[in-house]
Amino acid sequence: MLSRVQAPPFLLPPLLLLLSLSATGSDSVLCFTRYEESSGKCQNLLGGGVSVEDCCLNSAYAFQKPGSKLCQACRLPQWSPWSAWSACSVSCTEGSQLRHRRCIGHGGQCPENVEPGALEWQLQSCEDKSCCPEIGGWSSWGPWAPCSVTCSIGIRSRSRTCDHPAPKCGGHCPGEAKETGPCDTKNVCPTHGAWAAWTPWSPCSLSCRGGEHEPLQRRSRTCSAPVPSKQPPGKPCQGPAYEQRTCSGLPPCPVAGGWGPWSSLSPCPVTCGLGLIQENRKCDQPVPRHGGPTCAGDATRTRICNTAVHCPVDGEWGPWKQWSPCKRPGSINFNITCREIQGQQRRSRSCRGRNFDGQPCAGKQHDFRYCYDIENCILKGSWLEWSTWGLCTPPCGPSPIRSRKRICSALLPKFSTTITAVEGEDKKNLTFWGIPQAQCEMLQGEKKEVKENRPCLNVPTCKDPEDEKL
Repeated sequence: MLSRVQAPPFLLPPLLLLLSLSATGSDSVLCFTRYEESSGKCQNLLGGGVSVEDCCLNSAYAFQKPGSKLCQACRLPQWSPWSAWSACSVSCTEGSQLRHRRCIGHGGQCPENVEPGALEWQLQSCEDKSCCPEIGGWSSWGPWAPCSVTCSIGIRSRSRTCDHPAPKCGGHCPGEAKETGPCDTKNVCPTHGAWAAWTPWSPCSLSCRGGEHEPLQRRSRTCSAPVPSKQPPGKPCQGPAYEQRTCSGLPPCPVAGGWGPWSSLSPCPVTCGLGLIQENRKCDQPVPRHGGPTCAGDATRTRICNTAVHCPVDGEWGPWKQWSPCKRPGSINFNITCREIQGQQRRSRSCRGRNFDGQPCAGKQHDFRYCYDIENCILKGSWLEWSTWGLCTPPCGPSPIRSRKRICSALLPKFSTTITAVEGEDKKNLTFWGIPQAQCEMLQGEKKEVKENRPCLNVPTCKDPEDEKL
């Protein structure tokens, strides 16, 4: 809960309460000023230790419970976009893959009474490669190539080919196509001298500018990487074994910086919900000079301010309801079914969630269209081609299957498809409404629908991606 200091109304600044104490218990959340739809992440941390109710005074904000990676938006709950399909469960032949979406929001439920935070899954079959790789076999090794050197011990190589038999479907031969081994020429090679690495430069004798003596640095190296051989004689190292230089450009002695006082609080930058007020200080008492360390710590600090005022929540259209039956306007008992007589239909939708003087939904609440009523009309039909294979169901249950169908589809009457409702206006489209009784010839013993099922193979396990991040 948020603790607030109680005082007579005439002593409080208008629409502003500073959060001096953090929320505790299950109400304590991290509050953010933005919910990113594309990634489902909370953005722009406002602060922690506040209640969900205070954070969601602004419906554009989002919150995250301590110890959880799941971000919840303050707006009314709705389904997130579907995630990308997971990788196919096998790399060759037929497998399966999953995708999910989550109910995100606060203060309600997603369609079908789903609570915020719940996941919905879909499963489909996949095939990255129609065949699996088959390994091949190596040929016999070829002859050894000549030795790589003319003295001492060198390297020689030989090779073989992967064609006994050749691999199939992207397969390979296990092992290496080339083999190397040592070869001894029985001849001794001379060893030429080489310098070892320079030692680091010694420290300068002075660290600050000034003084009676000029500071010097020195470094050395040895002819030991390797030492030249004596028999047969190797070449000695060329160049000096020591180097010396003066230290130039030494800085003046450093001055460490110090913090100035904190500035006064700025006013709360928002008129509703939660905001941040900021204090600043400068590293200028004194300013760091000559390479001296800067001030340790932060130059700014913030506090959460609470206006205790709900932000406006704009209305959102709910889904369109079903179209009403196709009827002749003003003629309730006039039968137009199966006849080339135009009717009308109506549907509506509700503007939900508007609150705290938010904007009403833009657009129409009611929709009309012209129609022909073909409900239960007996019409000649024809068999459609096979549909594409559907999703695997149940996606997270045992033995999911996928199916496809051929449906007996009615051939629509050749009625006029447009109507001029009002003189001088554009023509309106007419749509067929209702489910007719299509008549097709028998197919595989069926008159209406032929269905084919197939099991989904190599099915992965459904795991909440947020749980795997913990």
